[in-house]
Amino acid sequence: MTSAVDTELGAELRGFREVQTLAYECAEAVAAQLKPGVTEREAARMQREWLRGRGVRDWFHLPFAWFGDRTAFAGFKIPLQFFPTNRKLEPGMPFILDMAPVYKGYTADIGYSGCLGLNPVHDKLLADLEEHRELILREVRERRSLREIYEDVERLMTRQGYANRHRAYPFGVIAHKVDRVKERRWSPNVFGFGTQSLKGLASDAVHGHRDGWSPLWSPYKFSDHPPQPGLWAVEPHLGFRGTGAKFEEILVVTDSKDPRESAFWLDDDLPHVRRWAEARTA
Repeated sequence: MTSAVDTELGAELRGFREVQTLAYECAEAVAAQLKPGVTEREAARMQREWLRGRGVRDWFHLPFAWFGDRTAFAGFKIPLQFFPTNRKLEPGMPFILDMAPVYKGYTADIGYSGCLGLNPVHDKLLADLEEHRELILREVRERRSLREIYEDVERLMTRQGYANRHRAYPFGVIAHKVDRVKERRWSPNVFGFGTQSLKGLASDAVHGHRDGWSPLWSPYKFSDHPPQPGLWAVEPHLGFRGTGAKFEEILVVTDSKDPRESAFWLDDDLPHVRRWAEARTA
């Protein structure tokens, strides 16, 4: 018999899955329209317009787009360098589309890696990300500390011959918690981040500090604790010279004693997962 708690959780997860699916549909639609000469700013605007046309009015953060060696965060030293530029897309160039819409009060944060034409190095990076998805899920189910898992992900990248590019993100995070957001008629943003979402993350940080956990999954001491139940936007990011690739999607962590139910990816029907399945079939 299904309990009221299970029913409520199911409804919550459906809401998060809906917005994550919407974000990935946007990424695929925009990626299909990219052509030589399109700039990062234009690609970011295309994402905003596509999502706004489907009812999105708030954001965890506004869409980003990175082209060429900027997919590997080459030379990134300050946060402003993450914002879209006038870099133009060229044949054979990798790209990453990254967006975090809020829809009906639910948040997603996704990363989509692609390439304009053939690029064997980029294809290899994408293929090798599959092992990271498997490692993260396995070790979260083992209730290892977030800091330990981070270090294991980094060790795997090193064995694969890659650089850890999520270390370039603020606080070096590989993931952060996502939550429900109160719907507002007008939702401003600060430096591209929605104020409602920032308030939620700040509240998690305050509560977490008091209880000994952090909403940021980093290589630092404040992440030296087991995974906190909730939803986490996870984004392992590989770099090889001037090429970068990542995925970003929601991982669900619960307090269940059953390992299979203690952690699971919100959805397995995503572009990168389908790509890996098709490669195995081929």
